[in-house]
Amino acid sequence: MLTDSIKFLTGTMTKRPAEMTAQELKIWQEQGEKEIREYLFSINQPLIYSKNGVMIAENKDGSIETI
Repeated sequence: MLTDSIKFLTGTMTKRPAEMTAQELKIWQEQGEKEIREYLFSINQPLIYSKNGVMIAENKDGSIETI
């Protein structure tokens, strides 16, 4: 079964974002972005995001494409 091969990650948050200070929130967001990037690259998928209204695909090898 497909779901047998899927591994689920559980969160490790100890504080809700609404209760974080500005500094804690910034660190939490930066850490989340890093984890997302690492996960996508580990499964050979690009990181897709919008920059200045343009959709960008960033690949594991560092190449960037406009899509």
